Order: sequence, then C-alpha cells, then structure tokens
Amino acid sequence: MSQPIQVTIVGGGMITNDLLLPSIYHMQRTGVVGDISVCALNSPPLQALAENEEFHSAFPGQSFTPYPALDTPPTQLMPDLYREAIAAMPPRQAVVVAMPDHLHYDVVMEALRHDQHVLCVKPLVLEYTQAVEVEHLAYEKGLFIGIEYHKRFDRRALIARRNYRLGHFGEFVMGEAKLIEPYFYRHSNFQNWFTKENSDPFVYVGCHYVDLVNFITGLKPVEVSVQGVTGRFPNGKEGFLWANGRVRYENGALLNVSNGLGYPDAGSGSNEQCLTMYCEGENRTGMIKHDDQFRGVTHCYLEGLGFGGTEHNFVNPDFYRLVPWEGVGYKPVGYGYESVAATINMIHHIEATCSTLEQRQAVIREVDEKGIIATPANSGVNELVMEAARLSILHDGDAARIIYGEHPRVELGHAVTRDPQVAAGYGLSAAR
Repeated sequence: MSQPIQVTIVGGGMITNDLLLPSIYHMQRTGVVGDISVCALNSPPLQALAENEEFHSAFPGQSFTPYPALDTPPTQLMPDLYREAIAAMPPRQAVVVAMPDHLHYDVVMEALRHDQHVLCVKPLVLEYTQAVEVEHLAYEKGLFIGIEYHKRFDRRALIARRNYRLGHFGEFVMGEAKLIEPYFYRHSNFQNWFTKENSDPFVYVGCHYVDLVNFITGLKPVEVSVQGVTGRFPNGKEGFLWANGRVRYENGALLNVSNGLGYPDAGSGSNEQCLTMYCEGENRTGMIKHDDQFRGVTHCYLEGLGFGGTEHNFVNPDFYRLVPWEGVGYKPVGYGYESVAATINMIHHIEATCSTLEQRQAVIREVDEKGIIATPANSGVNELVMEAARLSILHDGDAARIIYGEHPRVELGHAVTRDPQVAAGYGLSAAR
C-alpha cells in the first residue's frame, strides 16, 4: 500500500465547505489522503468549518489543521499565511487552490515552487500566458495540475461527448447556456472580491459551459463578446452582477451564455442552469439538451431545509450529496465529488507508481491527451476565452478575437473562421 498524500486547502470559503473539504475528508478515511490543513485569510471561516455539524455526523472524529489557529482574533487578516502553510509541507503532496479567481496564479505558482501537485478550482488563471507558464513549470517538475471543471464528470456530458465524437449529432452550429447563481451570494464574501476589476459572472460560472462545449465537440472558440449589468453589493462595492456573452467557434457556430448572481432565494432550485446545442447533419439536424437545474427529483420539507432555506426544492442528486453507506457516517456522491477525487487520486497514483521524472511526465501527457480531467494542456482555450471575455466586458461588449498559432493571444476585433462560406456570410475573412 502506498503512503497517503498530505493535502493543504488554500481558501476556507463556500466551495471548501460545500464540496472540497467533505470530499477530501472521505478520501482521508479511504486511505488516499493523510493530514489535512486549511488556510484562510482569517479565523472565522475556519471556525465555521470546524463547527460544521454536518461534517461531524458525516465524518466523525476527522479534523484539519487550521491556518491561522482558531483562537486568532477574527479581525486579524493574514493574506500571506498560505505561503507558510505550503512551505511546511513535505514535497510532492497536494495543494488545493480555492481562492478568488484573480488570486489563483500566485497560489498555484507558490505551490509549484515548493514542488507540490495542485488541484485548482476553475478557471485556472485569467490570462493565457500564465496558463502556459503554469503548464511548463509543472511539466518540468513532473507535477500534476488538475482544474476542477466538474461538469466534465457529469454522466450527461460524458455521454454527449462520446456520441458527438462518433458523429451521432452532426456538427454543432447554434446553442445557448445559462447559469444563474443564488441571490444570497451577494451577501457572502463575494462582495469583497467579486468587483468589476477582478471578475464577472461569465468568467466565474459561464466558464463551466464554455469548457463543456469544447469538451463535447473539440471546437475552438475564435471570438467572444460579453456585456455586463452592474450593481452594488450590500457593502456598497460595485460589480458585474449579470453578464451575457456570445462565443463564436472556428466553424462559425455560436453559443449564447447568460450568467448572474440573482436566482431568487425563495426559488425551488439551488440555481438555474441549462445547455442546448443544435447540430447540422446530412439532410437533418441533431440536438443536445441538458436541463441541469431540474433532474427529475423534487422534495417538499416540513421546514425550510432547502438550498435557499425553502420548503419546496428541485433536488439535484447528481452533483454532490452526502448519503448513507456501508461505513461510518455518510459519504459524498456525485460528479462534484468524482471530479475532486479524480485529481487527488491521480496525484496519489503518480506518487505511488512513478519513481522518475520521465515516468511522471509520461502520466501527465497521457492525462492531457485523454482529456477527461481538465489540465492546463487540454483546457487552455478556456484561459483564452476568459481573457477575451474580460477584455470585452471592460469595453462594453466590443468583440474580442482569439488568434491561434505559435503564440495564441486575444485582441479587440472580429474573428476569422475556418469555413469560407460561413466567413462570407458573416462578413469575415476566412482563416488561412
């Protein structure tokens, strides 16, 4: 039996509470993970994690090492403490990056400099050159980088990917996606960082469906246009609270993406999300339609136990749930858990089976090529789209084109397409 790996989670917020820590707790009791540490900006979120009653019942007796200590004054902010937590780790363990989008790059690079594997919540970084830098440094060191695009592990997405690539749908030409997160996000720590200069709903959650369309089809985006609707958080800070984007692909296909922080707290769902893709075939059309906000399960509780404190709920049994199992407490199930587990298991596998740099690099290349776990090498188009989206939304929706080649980049202006007929129809010049 190989040794379990030590895990340090950098970030103690919502995603750590809702998915990351319980998933890693379960992997600890199955022997894949050893000691767990969680580092946050200050002590209150760590205190909340330590006192989480659901964790106590699901994972009795399990705990984590907090950075800072739980008795640290709650107003004391320690923004660089993660460096100390990472430096204290033995080499070739795992750092989980669960920070706001614009802080990912610094934490990921700090982990790599200390010879640590990484699991990062999406998007990896906000600039393509940073993604390339991360990819190259990790590969040189034989370190694995997994990006938590969990929709790749949804069975619906895996079925669609297989059938699309077998030609059963035809070629994607037109689609729309939606992901509206709950209103109460505005009252969370989002109001401290989700400001106009740092992020927007398209980048934060729209990236899931941008990645998913590329995951299913393999088509490259070539143009992005995003407009935002601004508003103020309860603390008075201004941010893009809504965003609508359009992505054009290399074959001329179009995807419209609507995002926001505004699904009603009194609503029956935990959010609203869906994807529809229309495809052209020989003398007929195909369609992929995922109603992700409603998966055929509804509950009505005696009290407000739902995601937003409501009685009636559309229950998603597929993303993440704690359920009874044959062991102690409860176990996490769903594609959210499977996505986290895939990267942590891969890190454990590399450390258990690879004794040389060449062997580690061979495994990394194999995972890159398979394209199920998102890595910097197989999801780099996402960074190009996110960079283009930020450029567009800060210029009030002006189109930003993605230019591929030896040194991919983004710039304002309309894109080219690979199809001369499509190019002519849209007044574009065909790609050469």
